[in-house]
Amino acid sequence: MARYTGPSNKLFRNKKVNDLSNRKLTSSMRQTASGQHGAVRKKLSEYALHLAEKQKIRFTYLVSEKQFAKYYREAARRKGVTGTILLQLLESRLDNILFRAGLGITRKQARQIVNHGHVLVNGKKVDIPSYSVKQGDVITIKAKSASFMKAVGEMIDMPCNYAWMTVDKDALKITFDRIPEREELDPDMKEQLVIEYYSK
Repeated sequence: MARYTGPSNKLFRNKKVNDLSNRKLTSSMRQTASGQHGAVRKKLSEYALHLAEKQKIRFTYLVSEKQFAKYYREAARRKGVTGTILLQLLESRLDNILFRAGLGITRKQARQIVNHGHVLVNGKKVDIPSYSVKQGDVITIKAKSASFMKAVGEMIDMPCNYAWMTVDKDALKITFDRIPEREELDPDMKEQLVIEYYSK
């Protein structure tokens, strides 16, 4: 996924990704797949359903196949419900948290902001988008980047309030209070299908 340079909206539409990076297209995006035969209903096999759900979640968080498999192995290793832990690991990515907090118009932009060194975690520069944020971590923006980041935040007109983190847009500060519970995450994601995919 990291090397994909094609039309993202078309890809998301085909994979039925609801959480589009371009939020303005969420309401207007057609529900059928792209192409001449996109509206034709096809009966998918069990394997195809599992694969489609894995791809949908993977494209939602913009992670590569290798990264996604690594997240699954880590989730399977930990105690608890593997599917829930998998989603929690993805939600804890630094680029995703910036996007959720409204400091990035898209996940791609949030990733770029991290890559360019604008972000501090607990006062230290972190330029790795996949950095796993821990409970209690404080994310801030470098002073030199403040004006740019405030301009980005003003372009986002959708609510970005989440119970598991505290966002102060004026101070450009995010406090990751806790790991989100499953019921607080996207109900359309069927992570059990992903578990079944990797269990074969």
